[in-house]
Parts: sequence; C-alpha cells; structure tokens
Amino acid sequence: MLGPVILAASRSDRMRRLISAAPVTKQVVDRFIPGETVDEIVPIIRDLTDRGLELTMDVVGEDITTPEQAEAARDAYLRLVDRLEELDLGTRAEMSVKLSMFGQALPGGHELALANVRPVVEAAAAVGTTVTLDAEDHTTLDSMFAIHEELRNDFPQTGCVIQAYLFRTEADARRLAASGSRVRLVKGAYKEPAEVAYQQKHEIDKAYVRILKVLMEGEGYPMIGSHDPRLISIAQELAHQAGRKLDEYEFQMLYGIRGDEHLRLAAEGHRMRVYTAYGTDWYGYFMRRLAEKPANLRFFVRSMLTRG
Repeated sequence: MLGPVILAASRSDRMRRLISAAPVTKQVVDRFIPGETVDEIVPIIRDLTDRGLELTMDVVGEDITTPEQAEAARDAYLRLVDRLEELDLGTRAEMSVKLSMFGQALPGGHELALANVRPVVEAAAAVGTTVTLDAEDHTTLDSMFAIHEELRNDFPQTGCVIQAYLFRTEADARRLAASGSRVRLVKGAYKEPAEVAYQQKHEIDKAYVRILKVLMEGEGYPMIGSHDPRLISIAQELAHQAGRKLDEYEFQMLYGIRGDEHLRLAAEGHRMRVYTAYGTDWYGYFMRRLAEKPANLRFFVRSMLTRG
C-alpha cells in the first residue's frame, strides 16, 4: 500500500530536500549506492568480481532538463568505459543506462537520446562489453524499443529491460525472444495506471512466470531480475525444462540486497550479475528501492529512529 506513496515522493522536491538533509540518510543510501565517483566504485567492482560475481553498472540520474546535462551523462558513462577497459573484465562488467538520462524527455528527445547513447554503446563494444537499456515508465517504452532495435543493427549484444506488470510485456517478450536479444525481466518499479498495468502482487507474479517461460523457450538470452526466492526457483526449473545450460541465462540482483544469495547462486555455477549504481543524483533510484520492498523501507525507518 505504501509503494505508490513512496513513488509519488520520489518526484517531490520537498521530500527530496527533507530526506537528503536527514543525518542518517547517507548511511542508509550507502547500502544501495556504494559510491559517488568512478574512482570510488572501482574497488567495489574488483571485490565483487573477485568473489565470482558479475556486474551491470548504473550511473544514477534521471531528471535531465537540458541537452548539456544529457551530454554530461554521456560523458560520465564514457569515463566509466575507460576504467572498465583498465580492469579488462569484458562482459563480466557491463553497463545499464536510462534513456531519460540521455535526454529522451527533452524536445527532439528520441533523436537526442539515440545520439548520446550510441557513443557509449560503441565504446563499450570496443572494450569487450555491452550496454542494457533500462525500462522506465510506459510512456517511454516505444522510444526505448525503437532505439534498442536501431542499436542492435550494429551492436546485436545490446540488451533491454521489460517489466512484468505491464499488460503489453508478454507480446514484447515474444518479439524480443524471437530476435535473439538479451532481455532482463523485472517486475516493475514505476507507478503505472490500472489501464496499462497489473496492480496486485499475485497478478504481477503470475505475469512474471508467463513471460519468463516465453524468454526461456525463445532464442534470446534471459536475464532474471528478481530477489524473490520463489521466482528464482521457478526460473531454474524453466531453464531446465527449456534445456538451457548455466551460461545461457543469468540472474541479476541489486547491490545491497540478499548478498548471501548472490554468492550462493554464483557458487552453484550460475551467472550472477549485481546491479550496482553510483553517483550523486541518487534520490529517485533510492526511493524506488524503498517502494519495491517493505523490508527496505523498514530498514530505512528503523535506522532513522535509532539515530534520532
């Protein structure tokens, strides 16, 4: 019930100022966002890969209001590519991008976002890794999928994200699975109206399983974005039924959530990729993590009360 309230707060400047000013906030944010600069994040990359994990890196920030900010976002990712080249990890460390950060919501945003993201995808390919386009609210998806298709003409390894709670997603999954794309399936973390999205958890879970079955039986590379033990178990069974080997799909989980499970899956031979965000514009990302899972909100409130 609190999820929609928290998501609304993620767009509130007043709540942003209030939460950012709270003394305990940085301590809690650090659980999910382990650094603000690329230099701070490099030791995290080394530590996780030394433990047998893989990563997808996200430079946080979505509320872009000028073309100059979009170009700055592009340049931040290009700096990340430079550091990944030094680490020589190949696809063990890829990147995730939100096209809103590249100017998608600005006038002429589709062309602007494509122009800004293409150099990042090119640079990633040059150092042996790749990029996944994150899904945002439903109004942005047609543009995201069109950019994804355009990029795959030259860089077929470019991935994208689909969200189980949207009614359209099963059809999107069938199209993407047939094309052999890399597809991350998540439940969805934006406030969407009942006209376009399931609202109840049990409906979303059932949709997730249906869509995951489509991906597992298709020609693409499924990436299971979930912390739910039941869905993880179902994913393993569906992969087995589809005859997939352990390197023909992967699990993805957020940094700071269920770290022991990350290591358990990796120890069993699964590809386990940790979604690791960094940067100074952390507020929207942090609030969606609170909205996604009651335990995250309880952790934040308990920390504030304890320090209060």
